[in-house]
Amino acid sequence: MNLHALRLFHTIAATGNVTRAAEQLNISQPAITAQIKKLEKELRLQLLQPMGRGIALTAAGKDIASMAARLFAVEQQIEQFCEQYEQGIAGQITLAATYLPSHFLLPGWLSRFKRQYEDVELTIHTTNSADALHMLTHVQVDLAIYGGVPERANEWIDMEELFRDELWFVVAPDHPFADRHISLAEMMQQPFVMREQGSSTRERLLSLCRTYNLAAPRITLQFNGLYEAIEAVIAGYGANFVSSVIVRERVKRGELCRVYVDDVQLHNTIAVCTRSQEPLSAAARHFIELVREHPF
Repeated sequence: MNLHALRLFHTIAATGNVTRAAEQLNISQPAITAQIKKLEKELRLQLLQPMGRGIALTAAGKDIASMAARLFAVEQQIEQFCEQYEQGIAGQITLAATYLPSHFLLPGWLSRFKRQYEDVELTIHTTNSADALHMLTHVQVDLAIYGGVPERANEWIDMEELFRDELWFVVAPDHPFADRHISLAEMMQQPFVMREQGSSTRERLLSLCRTYNLAAPRITLQFNGLYEAIEAVIAGYGANFVSSVIVRERVKRGELCRVYVDDVQLHNTIAVCTRSQEPLSAAARHFIELVREHPF
């Protein structure tokens, strides 16, 4: 079907007059008439009929006009969507986030973002560090929000640091090491409540043991989530090695206590990760800009 001719017919139907349609489209009346004749021949239907000194739609013409109006309304919607998508005020963002940013940072970021870009759809996958980067490199998400020690250089991933926080050893308030200064060797004698394999903080703790030639601690409880692990520590099931962002308020309230391990001062990196040399959608760029402006 000749969509150009259908558009001409749609304009005639909307204006009710060939002359007005020609003026609106800035083309000659004979040219429009010739195009309509070709369209009628193509469709094998009469669309217009004489009425007095003007024209009127035939019964078939009225139905075709109604369908054409819906067609060009959808076309307008597509054009509007493309414009909004290009501007980043519509579209979708799919991201993976490790537990720390997902639970403690993303809620605030998403609230700010949705107030400004309410028509952008966001899908969040909360997982551990290894899986978040796996999803990013395998093009399952647009970007990843990462909390942990920076990975080794990877030509496929660009990692932009947002900020750093301290890593703390924490125990229940009635633990004998609560608020004390001890050695790393003493700390490693304690049972630990830790996250699953693939967790950045878990790997960081084991790396610390290897650095100081110490045996890895006993992990007596393992959870696939932050809240469960912290609640187990509060209940007295062991120690935890965790980002200060997660437990700072609980320490202030007295629900947890720090253990000050001599000569151990480690930091956690909060970063936004994207695939190298791959353009982001405008919506994703807006999200990253917001995160840069309000890192915490």
